[in-house]
Amino acid sequence: MIESLRNIFKIPDLRNRVLFTLGMLAIYRLGAHIPTPGINGDLLEQFFQSNQGTIFGFLDLFSGGSFRRLTVFALGVQPYITASIILQLLTVVWPYLEKLSKEGELGRRKITQYTRYLTVFLSVFQSIGIALTLQKQTSGAGGIGFVLNPGPSFILMTALTLTAGSIFIMWLGEQISDRGIGNGMSLIIFAGIVAGLPRAVQEIWSKMQQGWPVPFVIILLAVMLAVVAAIVFVERGQRRIPVQYAKRVIGRRMMGGQSTHLPLRVNSGGVIPVIFASSILSFPTTFGLFSRDNKFLRGMTDALKWGEPLYTLLYVVAIIFFTYFYVSIIFNPTEVADNMRKYGGFVPGIRPGKNTADYIDTILTRITFVGAIYLALVAVIPEFMIAGIRLNHLPLVGAWFDAHTPELILRGLNVNFYFGGTSLLIVVGVAMDTVQQIESQLIMRHYDGFLKGSGVRMRGRR
Repeated sequence: MIESLRNIFKIPDLRNRVLFTLGMLAIYRLGAHIPTPGINGDLLEQFFQSNQGTIFGFLDLFSGGSFRRLTVFALGVQPYITASIILQLLTVVWPYLEKLSKEGELGRRKITQYTRYLTVFLSVFQSIGIALTLQKQTSGAGGIGFVLNPGPSFILMTALTLTAGSIFIMWLGEQISDRGIGNGMSLIIFAGIVAGLPRAVQEIWSKMQQGWPVPFVIILLAVMLAVVAAIVFVERGQRRIPVQYAKRVIGRRMMGGQSTHLPLRVNSGGVIPVIFASSILSFPTTFGLFSRDNKFLRGMTDALKWGEPLYTLLYVVAIIFFTYFYVSIIFNPTEVADNMRKYGGFVPGIRPGKNTADYIDTILTRITFVGAIYLALVAVIPEFMIAGIRLNHLPLVGAWFDAHTPELILRGLNVNFYFGGTSLLIVVGVAMDTVQQIESQLIMRHYDGFLKGSGVRMRGRR
């Protein structure tokens, strides 16, 4: 490991890329501490601590804690991610964007330009909504408002500040992607999540001082490491379909005849299904915050709080649904089978064309189910450890569960450790991507990488 790190700084181009990436991330973290003018930061912090299971807590995850303080980078990369997902979905249903996506580099640049425009629009829309919402909110004690001087000037200032911050983050991500290492947006999210790690370690230390036994903390850390190892194992998992290419005579040369394989990843959807499921389930709770007088919305809000049985059930179902939905968008077995037949390829024992497409679709459906269950477990188990599953809130049988279920299962560990499913998947996935990028750069220049001697080279997630 030490020798590999030394090799990085021996190569001028790779050294400059690493240092440039670290510099851009440092600028991002610096902006995460510049507050937006006119905000009562202490009351806003208390509000976020009491509403972690709403969309506010979800947005705070992608802003690296900037949203709860409403800094200039409060919107984070969320507008850009939303714009990218919208453009990706529209590419499937809008022939114009589908045509652009097949035009090579020029088409991709055009789609990137549309993504930027949509990011600006979403940033303006979200910042105005945040400003209007903050003006209406007051604290429970004394009715003190979150905004020091409410009015049109505050709305305009907040919209300009947050939109400019979001655009600057988009620029930082593109610069890291072009002149740094790896995907810039993913690294920015990674930096925001990892920045909260010292606070999490401090909280565990305070829990130990309050009476947590040392063996219990060791077991907790061992479970965390086991989950991380399981994520790495599954993220690298593939189902390889053998493909044989027939020999063809082109001019005076014999082409083809080689054997290869079609890799199908176990988790083709990545973290996107978890993000979709979290965002969808956070909306009812958020609406309930502003309609506490409505009995129906209040009951729905209480039933869909983070950690409640109904929330956990719907969360798992939503993850499985969005996993199949997203994989069906990004992978088309019919198109793969047609391209394979066009170049003289076939799966041994399977007729080309429709039979091949059905065969690939059957395998993809089976491994996608495994990937969906894996995502659901990774998302639910850490949250269960943090907040528990409130079985005592179930109707009819709640009292029985309350009397026969250990307190640890009902209440959880009550640790605000950054160990949630979404954040954990992002951190591990981005770390694997970054290592793979550096590994490929070192191998290309005939240096040993991080995985020397293992006989295995790390594969990228995409």
